[in-house]
Amino acid sequence: MPGLQSIDFVTERGSPWWAIYTRHQHEKTVEEMLAAKGFEVFLPLYESVRRWKDRRKLLSLPLFPCYVFVKGGLDRRLHVLTTPGVHMVLTRGERVATIPDDEIDAIRRSVEGPFRLEPHPFLRCGERVRVVRGSLEGVEGVLVRKKNVYRLVLSVEMLAQSVAVEIDASDVTPVAGLRESFPARQSGRDEAIRESVSYGA
Repeated sequence: MPGLQSIDFVTERGSPWWAIYTRHQHEKTVEEMLAAKGFEVFLPLYESVRRWKDRRKLLSLPLFPCYVFVKGGLDRRLHVLTTPGVHMVLTRGERVATIPDDEIDAIRRSVEGPFRLEPHPFLRCGERVRVVRGSLEGVEGVLVRKKNVYRLVLSVEMLAQSVAVEIDASDVTPVAGLRESFPARQSGRDEAIRESVSYGA
């Protein structure tokens, strides 16, 4: 891409995932520009039918609006912050807030599989289930029921956001014990301490 500095793409083994907060409806543009700069980027999408009076259209929308995930490359954070459309990097204290690999892996496997996904109200605690067969085998989440359809709710704790993927209830088994409960946050976005200096705002 003209005008962008070329950076060698290197995937570091064990490097963490972290999240950037983008301007509204700039997620896809930011993903493309960061990929062109050599970053490993993940932007999970889902399909949604939007209806107008005279037509219907199938759209690909971000599962986590205004968020794009980046793996590794923390030493090149300035290249991310100076990307048009990027508002800030999510941090905790003075450190970039990282996201567990298993949370990203669960979302990625759901997006890449033959499943129907949609955003879901964030769920923090409760009895969890584990998928025991199929392409999501080993993935854990919270099982919910909506209009006789079962969905597995997957959460990204740091963002305080969740998504739901349709699943057969017979494919899951309860995880022994209850997950530790925490007081619900009013807003994970507000709780995270943002990058003290942001570019492109």
